[in-house]
Order: sequence, then C-alpha cells, then structure tokens
Amino acid sequence: MAVPQSKTSKSRRNMRRAHDFLVATNRSTCANCGAAKLPHHVCPECGHYKGRAVVRKAVEA
Repeated sequence: MAVPQSKTSKSRRNMRRAHDFLVATNRSTCANCGAAKLPHHVCPECGHYKGRAVVRKAVEA
C-alpha cells in the first residue's frame, strides 16, 4: 500500500484543487436584439428583460 513520505501542505493541496472550482459563465441570447447576455439579467445592449424595456438606452446621434 502506498504511504506518503511527508504531509501535503495546505498550499500544495489547494493548488492542486484550484481548477476544480473554475466554472464557465452561462450565456443566453436576448429575445429582443439577439445579443449575448447573462440569464436573469437585463440585456446590456438594448435594456430589455423578459420581453419588456426596463432600462432606457441613450440614442446615439
């Protein structure tokens, strides 16, 4: 049976486990403009949420 030569430090253990907690963010598309946005968030491009305008975007002249 394998036996470790010495105790694994907290730092070395946590560095080994660090990549387990990385999670890619989910993206969905806005129903109004089709831009990528986070789910359950207002669209940063057009200001719509669940089919209605909740944030007014400034019109570029």
